[in-house]
Parts: sequence; structure tokens; C-alpha cells
Amino acid sequence: MPRSAGVVLLQTLAIAAALLAASLSAGGATDEAKPGEPTDPKARKTFAEAEDWQKHGDLASALDTYRKANQQDGGHCVLCLNRAYSLAQEMNDYKTQVSILRDWLPLAQTDAARATAHFNLAVALQREGITEKGEKKDTCLSQSCSELKTALELDPKFTEAHYSLGVSLAYLHQDDAARAEFTTFLNQDTNAPGLHERAARFVERVELARSRMAPAFALTTLDGQRITMDGLQGKVVLIDFWATWCGPCLAALPHIRDIARKFAGQPLVVLSVSMDSDDAKWKDFVSKNGMTWLQYRDGRFTGPMATRFGVTAIPFTFSIDADGVLEDQHVGDSEIEGKLKKMIAQAVELANRKPAPAASQSAGSQF
Repeated sequence: MPRSAGVVLLQTLAIAAALLAASLSAGGATDEAKPGEPTDPKARKTFAEAEDWQKHGDLASALDTYRKANQQDGGHCVLCLNRAYSLAQEMNDYKTQVSILRDWLPLAQTDAARATAHFNLAVALQREGITEKGEKKDTCLSQSCSELKTALELDPKFTEAHYSLGVSLAYLHQDDAARAEFTTFLNQDTNAPGLHERAARFVERVELARSRMAPAFALTTLDGQRITMDGLQGKVVLIDFWATWCGPCLAALPHIRDIARKFAGQPLVVLSVSMDSDDAKWKDFVSKNGMTWLQYRDGRFTGPMATRFGVTAIPFTFSIDADGVLEDQHVGDSEIEGKLKKMIAQAVELANRKPAPAASQSAGSQF
């Protein structure tokens, strides 16, 4: 399930490293256990069972067993929590992420570690809230705001928290407050320049912050072009995840080729993202099959693009409108060309409404 951009991008900001930093608070290690591992013999046995569940692909059992090992270890097993949290992320289990992060908070002993823990908890609550409805939705988002404010109290330089706070406030329809947080982020942040273009768009049109936005990304295509999601603002983007070894993907290839040809010269960007691990085989296939549109190799389902878009199976195709709003598509669907035509027409209309940029400004001046 693809993630909301305002949420997912923050989730990818070295979260694993942040959690490990918080692990400095864990104590009680013995000569038999490395720092962060369970020290209780019973917990160590349970931890091994969890690893076995994970090895055999039973993620739910592995997650529960890692958490059990942490309980047996007196709540001090950093590695247990780390493994469980990673699995909860992989399963898009936001409620469990929240629970694990609450278990994590007592292990953080420095203000920086506590700020990171509160930030990660806020992001999990935000994601849970976005998927909920009614009172539960508002409760999660309000709690997310409280956690983010706590993170900023502990570490005022944690500027990414302003961005995430803006997203939660936007979902709560507190638009003026949300716009103020995005503006603060732009004025103060020097750590996450990849979010600046999006934050600037949210300041201008705060309602976009509560849309299902495409996750921000930056990549270099096979022909050497450097592209970013927000750099494609104003264009329709069609992203197709595929691989040379995927039969249904190859069956869809002629449709992708037809779309790229029919809409050439119009504000549409077609990007194929390959899951192939063999670089030479991928390049040879692209060349022999006349795939002249943008090509990028992610290499695996744990690659940066697949992770950002929540892709766990292929073929999987997304369209992104001129405002960056994400929608699932089916390439074989007879209606896809009609949908793209409407999106392209909207992109043209949007471009005609906007004033031309001043000659003295460059595309990257907001950085």
C-alpha cells in the first residue's frame, strides 16, 4: 500500500539509525550478549525462535515473538524492539508500530534520543490516523501533534518535526497553523533539502498536504538524467514497476510503449522502474526492446523506489497528476488512456493559469 508522501519521506529519514542511537540507553549486557541483545537466557531462546519465524517468512509470528523476547528481557532488548518495529513497518501495521515505539521511549536517555523517539512515534500515529475515520482519526492526529511538539521541545533544531507537524495539522483542517509550520520548516531547515520543494507547494496550497501525494524521490535514469518527483511538478507521471523475469510485466510492455509513443511531446513522463538484480541483463533487454522512455533499475523490492511506493509485487503501475497526487493504475485497463488524457488536459490548464516565473529566479532558488 503506497504511503502518503508527507509521511513516508519523513519515515525514511534514517529511522533505523535513529532507533539504534536510542539503543545506547539499554543496559545489563553480559559477556554473552552484544549491546542491545537480550541477556536473559529464556529471552535469548525466544529471540532465536523469532529469527526462525522471520527466516521462514512468517512475519506476524516473528513480530510477536520478538516482542515476547523483549518482555522476557525486562523490556530492555533494543534489538528485539528494532526487529519488531521493522517488521511492523514492512506489514504497514501502524497500530503495532505505535505500541512498539511506546515501549521504546523509556530506553531513550538523552534529549536527542528522546526527541527522535517522540518524532518516530508521531509519524506512526500520523500514518495510523490517516488510515482511520471519524473520532479515531482525529485522536491519532492530535496525539501525533502532541508528540511532535514534545520532540521540538527536546530538540528545537529537529526541523523535520515542523514539516510533519504541518502534515498532521493539515489533516485536522487547521490550515493556517499547518501553513505556519511548513513556513517555519522552510526558514529553519538545512538537513532535509529534498523536502523543500514539497513544503513550498504546501505553503501555497495546503490542501495538497492531506492528499495522497506521491512520495518524493530523486534518481538518475539509464540515460543519465537526474529527476526528482517535485521537479516534475506540472507534469503527469506514469511509473511502471516491472522486471525482465516477470511474465505479466512483459505482457504489459506493449501498452507502456504505446502510451509513451501516443503522448510524446505532451506533459507526460513515463518512467519504468526495474526490479532486476542483473544490471547487464536489464540494459540489454531495454536496448533490444526499444524502451526509449525513462528507465531506472531499483534492483529489488527493498530498493528505494519500491520501498517509497510500497511495492511488494509486480507489475504495479501508478499515475501522478500535475499536483503530485498519486493513483493506482492498471496498464491493461482500457480506460487508462482516457484517464491520462484528462490528467494531461488538467496539467495544461494548470500551466496556463500560472504566471511565468521571473527570469531572475532559478528552479532551485528555494534551496
